[in-house]
Amino acid sequence: MPRARPAYQPEFRRQIVELVRTGRSPEEPAKEFEPSAQTMRTWANQDWVDTGERPGLTSDEREELAQLRREVKHLREEKEILRKATVSFAREISR
Repeated sequence: MPRARPAYQPEFRRQIVELVRTGRSPEEPAKEFEPSAQTMRTWANQDWVDTGERPGLTSDEREELAQLRREVKHLREEKEILRKATVSFAREISR
């Protein structure tokens, strides 16, 4: 499913996070800029995790986890295909 709009540029995200880190509530910049206040909160929270100020998965860890989950899904699909092929070949041999 295509995104409704292109992703925000990393520099823009950093600027928004800096505004929130300086004490402005996310609702204030949300009136001036396009991202919602919740989006800004999410970006700021993830920045705090990435810098070690809060516990949680860093952006790199999240990316690695997503990549590993995709890989596991792919391997499970391959395993299922091989299982079905083995059953099929076993039936052919037994005939």
